[in-house]
Amino acid sequence: MLRIYSVTIELLRRLRPIIEKIGGKDANLADQLRRAATSVPLNLHEGAYSQGRNERARWHTAMGSAAEVRACLDVAEALGYVEPVDDGLRDALDHIIATLHRLARR
Repeated sequence: MLRIYSVTIELLRRLRPIIEKIGGKDANLADQLRRAATSVPLNLHEGAYSQGRNERARWHTAMGSAAEVRACLDVAEALGYVEPVDDGLRDALDHIIATLHRLARR
C-alpha cells in the first residue's frame, strides 16, 4: 500500500469539523467538499491495485479531487463560512497533490 494513503485518511479527519461547520451555512458546498475529500483515498487505493492506464486514471482522478478540496476550502473562506484554513492542512493537501502528480507521471 502507498504511504500517502494514511496521509489522505488523516486529511479526512482534519476536514471533518470544517465540513460540519460549512454544512451549517451551505449544505451543498459541504456535500461537495465531503465527496471530493472521500474520493481522494478511495481512488488512490483503487489505483494502487490497478494496472496500466487504469492505475494512472485513478491517480489523476484522486489528484483532481484533491484540487477540488482546495477549491472548496477557498470558496468557503471567501464566503465567510470558515476562518482561514490552517497552513498545515493546506501543506498536507499540497503534499498529496504533488505525490499523486508524481504517481500519475510514472
